[in-house]
Amino acid sequence: MKQKQAGFTLIEIAIVLVVIGLLLGGVLKGQEMIENAKISNLRNDFDGVSAALYAYQDRYRMLPGDDNRADNANRGWADATAGSGNGVLNNNNAFDAGNNESQRAWQHLRYAGLITGDPSGTTNNIAGRANPSNAFGGKIGFTNTTAAWGLGLSGHVICASNIPGKGAAAVDSAMDDGAADAGQIRALANTSNNPATFEPAGTTPSTAYLEDGTVYTICKKF
Repeated sequence: MKQKQAGFTLIEIAIVLVVIGLLLGGVLKGQEMIENAKISNLRNDFDGVSAALYAYQDRYRMLPGDDNRADNANRGWADATAGSGNGVLNNNNAFDAGNNESQRAWQHLRYAGLITGDPSGTTNNIAGRANPSNAFGGKIGFTNTTAAWGLGLSGHVICASNIPGKGAAAVDSAMDDGAADAGQIRALANTSNNPATFEPAGTTPSTAYLEDGTVYTICKKF
């Protein structure tokens, strides 16, 4: 006797497809929300670090890192090294600047209680002297140049690395003109996701923010 084969009805198949569609839509929407949150956090990173720097200047009349009284003898900051007090950060490298003012600025800010983190430690780029991380897993760093930089910026600059094109464009559009090669925010496509150093003297900025997996270091004057 021939057995009757059981199967899905068109209605059941339609219900399954609708459920799958809803699940996929939820996943994609969740990913978009996460991306938007990172973009918002990166904007807050730029604003927050700038605010901390200005608060330090207002309190001590010096730039963090360059402060010539930021040491144990003058403030009791046991592991901090005083700067030269000449009004500028003395290193052009935004990340992992070694025993230089643009790196020591983070320890001064931590000792002052203006950014989070334990300020202790005497090893360059570690603990109290480490660059903070940004929302995209890259670094935040200070740099300075007395002449036009490769990106066309001059003076003191704050930079963030490992930023995907979509996020970089969104931050630039919200805080500046949206152009990678103009305005107060400029960008350079990176050859690696999180460059150990960033001192692009003699280079020109990227002309656009590409959403093809390219990541950027974006820099803003302060």
